[in-house]
Amino acid sequence: MALVHTDAPHEAHYRICPLCEAACGLEIRTEARAHDGVRQVVSIRGDEQDPFSQGYLCPKGVALKDLHEDPDRLRQPMRREADGRFVPISWAQAFEEIDRRLPALRQAHGPDAVGLSIGNPASHKIGLFSYFPGLARALGTRNIFSASTLDQMPKQLSCGWMYGHWLSVPVPDLPRSDLLIILGANPAVSNGSLWTVPDYRGKAKAMRARGGRIIVIDPRRTETAQAADEHHAIRPGGDVFLLLGMLHTLFDEDLVRPGRLTEHLQGLDDLRPVAEAFPPSLCAPQAGLSEAVIRQLARDLAAAPRAALYGRIGTCTQRFGTINSWLIDVLNILTGHLDSPGGLMFPKAAAFAANTLGRSGQGKGVTIGRRHSRVSRAPEVMGELPISCLAEEIETPGDGQIHALITVACNPVLSSPNGARLARALEGLDFMLSLDPYINETTRHAHLILPPPSPLEDWHYDQVFAQLSWRNHARWSGPVLPPADEAAATERQPEWKTLLRLTAIVNGLGPDADLQALDDQALMTELRRSAGDHAEACMAMLDGGVGPARWLDLALRSGPYGDRFGQKPDGLTLAKVRAAPRGIDLGELKSRIPEVLRTPSGRIELAPPALLAELPTVKAALQRPLNPELLLIGRRETRSNNSWMHNLPVLAKGKERCTLLIHPDDAARAGLAAGQMARLGNARGSVLAQVEISEAMRPGVVSLPHGWGHDLAGARLQVAAQHPGVNMNLLLDEDDRDPVSGTSVLSGVPVRLSAAETAPTANH
Repeated sequence: MALVHTDAPHEAHYRICPLCEAACGLEIRTEARAHDGVRQVVSIRGDEQDPFSQGYLCPKGVALKDLHEDPDRLRQPMRREADGRFVPISWAQAFEEIDRRLPALRQAHGPDAVGLSIGNPASHKIGLFSYFPGLARALGTRNIFSASTLDQMPKQLSCGWMYGHWLSVPVPDLPRSDLLIILGANPAVSNGSLWTVPDYRGKAKAMRARGGRIIVIDPRRTETAQAADEHHAIRPGGDVFLLLGMLHTLFDEDLVRPGRLTEHLQGLDDLRPVAEAFPPSLCAPQAGLSEAVIRQLARDLAAAPRAALYGRIGTCTQRFGTINSWLIDVLNILTGHLDSPGGLMFPKAAAFAANTLGRSGQGKGVTIGRRHSRVSRAPEVMGELPISCLAEEIETPGDGQIHALITVACNPVLSSPNGARLARALEGLDFMLSLDPYINETTRHAHLILPPPSPLEDWHYDQVFAQLSWRNHARWSGPVLPPADEAAATERQPEWKTLLRLTAIVNGLGPDADLQALDDQALMTELRRSAGDHAEACMAMLDGGVGPARWLDLALRSGPYGDRFGQKPDGLTLAKVRAAPRGIDLGELKSRIPEVLRTPSGRIELAPPALLAELPTVKAALQRPLNPELLLIGRRETRSNNSWMHNLPVLAKGKERCTLLIHPDDAARAGLAAGQMARLGNARGSVLAQVEISEAMRPGVVSLPHGWGHDLAGARLQVAAQHPGVNMNLLLDEDDRDPVSGTSVLSGVPVRLSAAETAPTANH
């Protein structure tokens, strides 16, 4: 995906969009400005010849120009002075200050005194994603947090237990499906979540045109539901009862047909007593759906020749998120729709996928709970603690208290429950370092901020999302724009270099360590492990110069389609991928069981003990009376995937999007009219939001989008501040978590609704 032709004064570049999971292919045209020759973007559109996204483009892709040119985006390190002002400093000054402060804090308080927090944008940055683990290992801290416990950890944990690896996540094979049942997801807006599927709408339309059906189950009649054949408005938090009722139906009506997977299953007999305990007649009230609907959904899934049940963030951000994620896969397996064309299938990525490496069909599986958070005793999962524990780990004195924090591409003050408490905690840190392009609601508390280059100045390869894609592929794209001038080129610091230099400082090598030598050493260590006596010869063959490019070449050569360092001359290398302007199409998804499995048994683990142990809690919840209060859910907007996108003019324009969606009946009871300000409150506090009345809402449910609340002093987001919205997470309890995965409960939260008695004020 490099520059492929020049048509002066325009140049056309082919680029993978790094702004959301869809990873669409873009055609970006640039030209030189007449007065100074600096190249600038003149157009961005979908690349019609891209074999993966086929010309699709959402508004976020166009916003790359705004992001590159945003005057609020940081171009050099910033230091916070005693009076709270941020002043620019050089990279050398920044690393000298880090060297002076960070090692001293670790020496005084121990390795756990430094916390690490990383956000979703890092998944789109190969430099961040591949060098962050090295920094974490060097620090040796147990206090590692990420956004995973706000959206996806339940799915990764359940898949880890069932299939043996955190990223062995099966995705719908939509082009060949006859029936797609979508639970708690809105791919018409997201274009997939833990499912990279650009232009979901187009693929869904084609599916229905050939006779396929789509059923959506969601408390709101979402954009996905509006284009579906059926919509069922489930009660928030009722997913586990729907799924268990469907499981009961499969056994009760003799619909269990695993087919060829039968010989690869472990624990099938353990599921029958589970199913018996949850008949649809008992589950229906808590699910908010009739017994007839629950049974029919199970029958439809079982009867369809090619079908998939897909669930996402709405199913994960609940009290029983991990059980939901597990049951979704169980239902697909028992109806014969896992690892089968048209069902849920496992992508086979060209590089970095652990389920393509080593011995196939068996492995060590995954382990959790190797340590627990100091205060709440929440278990570690995937090497991380729940991010909702971060504030208390900073505030609570004692051994292991966090005194310093490094944040990487995250804004937990807006994204985590009770962000106001976290903001107060951040002010008490001895040292805070942020790697971020903005002074936002979180980084305003940092002592130092180290910015990344613009995405248009960096090359790109999707290290993560190729492992979750609707079609197998290998795509690379080069920088679109050079740094603006020679001074900027000197100051420009690739993210991998920032992380590697931080790692060197932590290891006592100082701020002037030879990064090339350190990277060479790490790469040779890996080659000696994987290539043995051939390590030096392999090292000499690697392409890419320095940094993550060489690691990518190693991963491609060693991957399932790779050249094996010359053993398979037709195989992939970085040079071959870079030479393909729009990437290499590696074909449709194919069956991978048992090869994909990395469980100790070499089988699909249908009944993980930790999940069976949690079922009595589900049974107890089934007996509780329904709460009469309104329930709050979130929602996703096409133009606001993350909080920092609210500062981009092309995405911020148009109607107000941070509104409170209310069913007409609920609005009438509260005496509210469209456009009026409403007060939403509970035991955690209250916020003010503008009312939008919508028949799409299930009665008794209200909705606010996440990632808003740009009215906090000290943030420098000029566009976002004009439409600050409201932070719904101020109403969420940081102690309310799925106990299995540690994921915060963000959905189905009880609230009270009333007309605002005062004019709108800042929500703090």
